[in-house]
Amino acid sequence: MRRSSSPLSLVLLGLGVFLLVLAPMLVWYVQPRAAVNPIDIDVTAVYTGTGSYFDVGEAETVHDRRITVTQRVRGDVADSERSGRAVWDIVTTVDTDASLPAADPHDALDFSTDRWVTDRATNRPAHCCDERPYHEGEAYLKFPFDVQKRPYSWWDSQLGSTVTLSYRGTEKIHGHRGYVFTGTVPPTKVGTRQVPGALVGRPGADQVLAEEWYANHGIKLVVDQATGRTLYARLGPRRTLRAPGGEKDAVVLLDVPRLTHTRATQEFAVSRAREDNARLRAVGRTVPVASAATGFVLAAGGGLLLARGGRRRPEAQDGT
Repeated sequence: MRRSSSPLSLVLLGLGVFLLVLAPMLVWYVQPRAAVNPIDIDVTAVYTGTGSYFDVGEAETVHDRRITVTQRVRGDVADSERSGRAVWDIVTTVDTDASLPAADPHDALDFSTDRWVTDRATNRPAHCCDERPYHEGEAYLKFPFDVQKRPYSWWDSQLGSTVTLSYRGTEKIHGHRGYVFTGTVPPTKVGTRQVPGALVGRPGADQVLAEEWYANHGIKLVVDQATGRTLYARLGPRRTLRAPGGEKDAVVLLDVPRLTHTRATQEFAVSRAREDNARLRAVGRTVPVASAATGFVLAAGGGLLLARGGRRRPEAQDGT
């Protein structure tokens, strides 16, 4: 008697075992490496609202004017690869209808540049790579992956510090559900600025070091739970000047009670969130489940064929 094994049974068994091993590897190894901040990002978010601003030409605050804030974020791929961090450069312009479109962003009502550096997996600030200014908090341009129903410390670039945003339930943005976080900023002194004394109620002084104050009427962010991508943002920035030691605002530099993402910015964010969600589901759930199920069937089939092929068969008898 002798045993024989079918090549097909060995192939099925080997392939089945491979797929069974692959399934947990996708969940434990590949999926965490897919949930990281990108380094080649290049996105633009636009906010619009109606409010007040100080018109330098008129030397006074004008009201009921449209304000447009444009924020462009580009990844520094070279520095990101060199450091292992996500290095993003941010250019933010604040424009009125008079300065749009602007050939030079320096012609805007306000213009600023930041460099945000984060740990790609945790989204925590990584203080390297010429970061500017120094950032703190758990969230800024985005939240961490796998957002939880709890308060988060959010970096407010105008405040120069973090703001606690509280979880307020869920809301759909163009059909895609996200987590809602809200918060406010009370009037806070954020710096000083040299201005003519008459501007802040000190006509007897040629120049004074006026206090610059910042507040936010209300912050509302709707965030994709899986990726931490901001689907919708509404801010309410207010910047004013006060006389040194003053208790009241003397000049309004900028006051926009409701500055919100444009519809195009929302739609783009939602489309990208859906794409990222599908990719994360594929490597974290869909493909592993399919791999495990297929592997089990193939391994079982290969094992059954191997068992059947292994039954003893009569040896051929010489001369009979």
